Order: sequence, then C-alpha cells, then structure tokens
Amino acid sequence: MTTGRRARERNGNEGQGTNVSDTVQQAPEVAGGPPGEPSSGGPVWHGVKRAALLFAEQREATVLVVVILLCVYFGLFSSASSDFFTSDNIANITWTVAPWAIIAIGEVFLLVCGELDLSVGFILGFSPYLMHYLIDFYGVPPLLAVLLSLLMGVAVGFVNGFITVTLGVASFITTLGTGFILLGIMLVTSHAYPAVIPASATGVGHYFGSWTWSEITWTIILVVVFQIVLSRTRWGLHTVAVGGNLLGASEAGISVPKIKYGNFMITGFMGALTGLMITFQTNSIDPSNASYTPMFYAIAGAVIGGTALAGGSGTVIGAFLGTLMLAILFDGFNLIGISANPLPIILGGAILVAMIANVQLARLRRAGRAR
Repeated sequence: MTTGRRARERNGNEGQGTNVSDTVQQAPEVAGGPPGEPSSGGPVWHGVKRAALLFAEQREATVLVVVILLCVYFGLFSSASSDFFTSDNIANITWTVAPWAIIAIGEVFLLVCGELDLSVGFILGFSPYLMHYLIDFYGVPPLLAVLLSLLMGVAVGFVNGFITVTLGVASFITTLGTGFILLGIMLVTSHAYPAVIPASATGVGHYFGSWTWSEITWTIILVVVFQIVLSRTRWGLHTVAVGGNLLGASEAGISVPKIKYGNFMITGFMGALTGLMITFQTNSIDPSNASYTPMFYAIAGAVIGGTALAGGSGTVIGAFLGTLMLAILFDGFNLIGISANPLPIILGGAILVAMIANVQLARLRRAGRAR
C-alpha cells in the first residue's frame, strides 16, 4: 500500500512539475529581473546608496556630521571665518580637545564595563606636582620622575579598583573620595601656590606638550591604539561583555575583577599623562588644573560620541569626535564674540541636541536591522 501510494505521488509530481515556494519563483523579480538586465539606478547609484547606509549604521556618524557642519559654519559663514582655519586657531583647538579626549579614552573603557571615575581630574592636577617634588626635592632624574608620575596615576587607578571591585563600594563614591584626598595632598604640600617646571625637565617636556603639535599627536596615536584594543582584542570584547551582561560574562569565564581593575588603571594613567601635557604646554604647574571640569567634558564627549552610560557599548573614536565637537563650539563662539555668560546655555543645548540625534538614529538603525 505504502509503495503504491508513493509511486502514484511521484507520477503525479512528474506531470505537474516541481512544487517550489513563492519566494523562489519570484526570485528573478526581487533580484531585478533576468540575468543581463540592468537594475534600476545602475551600479554606481547602488554603490553610493550602500556606502551611505553603511555610514549611517556607524555609531560615530552623527557626531562626525555635526563636527563637519560646525567647521563649515565657523570657517565659511560666520563673522570669524577669516580666523577659524588659521594655524594659531587650529593649535588652540587641539590644546583644548587633547586633554578631554585623552581622559575620555579611559572613561570610555570604564563606562563600557559599567563603572565611572571622578578622580581623574585630580590625578591630572597631582601628577605634575609629584614630578616637581621628585626632581627638586629628591634629585630624581627627569625621565624617571615623569615615569613615576605616570605610575602614580596607575596606582590610584588600582586603589579605585580595589575599593570598588573588592570592597564593593560604588565607583561614584570611591573615586569621589580618592579625588578629594589627592586634592588635599596637593594643596597641603604646595600651599595652593603654582610651581615652576624644573629646568632639567624641559627637554622631556618637548615631547609631552611644549611642542605645538605634541598633544594632538599623542591624542591621535592613543585614540587609534585604544580603538583597536576596544574593538579588535580580547580585552575589549571582555570589557563590552562585562558592561552588557555582568552575570553572563562571569558565567562565561571572564575575569570581571581583572577587567575592571585594568580599566581603572588605564583611566588613572590617562589622567596623569594629561596633567603632564598641560603642565609642559602652559609652562606652569598650577593647582587650579585639578578639578572636575576635564572629567565632565571628557564624559560628555564620550556620551555624545555614542558611549552608553548604562554600559555595554562605546567607541573611542566617537569620544574623540565628541570632545572635538565641544572644543570647536568653545573656540567658534569665542571667535564670533559671544560672551562667556550664555555659553553654558548654548553648550548644554548642543549636548542635548547631539544626544537626541544619537538616540533617534540608534532607533532607526535597530528598526532597519529588524526589518
């Protein structure tokens, strides 16, 4: 019975032809017609369209467009257009963006793994004083003093990691406390007076900030290196995993404490490096450099550039573009003569507009992938 029924079905199929799905039958239409028939728009148009879609999918796309539009406005259409693209003004922009962008690199890694560092602005202020103390009071060679100052930032990052990860204190409170401790040590030891850079350290300072383009050169190198680390290495993958799903990352065998300790130490190093750069660039060791301001602008730039405050996603290049956007706003408004009083209103509005655009474009990208 079964054999006969199969034979009848096989004979019936031979007479009716092979049954296929509607999708397969319509495939030539979906593909644009039979082979050899040109598709609408041509290959060039399709290439442009595909490139535009690929660009729109990038997390940094929005802030990059904003940066370009700001440069076009201030450089071509504003009352300060003749001064914007000069060498001196570009140098001013780089001196503004470099400290924020370097600190933002560390904050991106911390934000992505679900933590935060408020002490980095005070590491920035303390590191040049430590260099000054080591050279002038203890006779330490300049290069070694610079290295020890950088290691101080790493050590503070380790302490932040220990209190946060091992002792279980929220990173907001931990880094708030360590920041105040550093500020107090600096003010007590310096009596809140600026200090002179040791003469023997000026040669080292040429590579850290006294040369006009040294800060932006270091910034670009660090941005490229740490973007690769975040997006192409196991450390970056584990950092994203920890911030995206802490329990899942732990169950998958990722050492969560190691990732968080390491990212706190990276941020501390960036703060110490930034402090030395500012010192050599301004040719002064100033206690007023220690503040929350660089940290806030760094975090603002990171978030504008697409880093999620809730953790799990972020981009170093986006953080650089975000800080660049803020620096261009500061510089451009100064050139066109806007006073400092309404500047926070304009800056706050710009941050909100950029963030709203980021959120809406992210929703559009998710909707496009869902379809």
